[in-house]
Amino acid sequence: MRKTLWILPLIIGITQSLLISCTPEEKTGPKEVRWDRTSCELCQMAVSDHFYSAQIRGGAGDRPTQVYYFDDLGCATLWLVDQDWKSDPRTEIWVNDHKTGEWLNAREAAYTTGNITPMDFGLGATLQSAKNTLNYQQAVKHIYQDEERKQQKRARDINKPLSQNRDN
Repeated sequence: MRKTLWILPLIIGITQSLLISCTPEEKTGPKEVRWDRTSCELCQMAVSDHFYSAQIRGGAGDRPTQVYYFDDLGCATLWLVDQDWKSDPRTEIWVNDHKTGEWLNAREAAYTTGNITPMDFGLGATLQSAKNTLNYQQAVKHIYQDEERKQQKRARDINKPLSQNRDN
């Protein structure tokens, strides 16, 4: 009897593992981030800032949605534009509140500018709209304009002699 008692906890553990792995995944909302272990879909940097990261949940209409992780709302926005399913009603965009780290629906959030963010887009999400905050569409426009400026600067830098690039 005593020799077989060890098997009972083993059976219970295996049963629990199977039940957990068979539990269906949430189909909406943000997922828990493995901070410093998850890479941004666009730039491949580690997702490590609890106040400026983003997630997109979406996918092709005939498949279950999946979650994609980003280190900055700018990366999420620039990545999403290339996805065929970007306008699918199931597509969700989540951002961290830049003060609390709470997940917010990006389309309902307000955005402050001038923040120090992982990819230097400077947008911080909040629920409180104020005089100088941007709505989601304005934030997207800000990201595209900022990316255009960055690309123009890179193009200018490519045409400079290497010694001049070091001085900037």
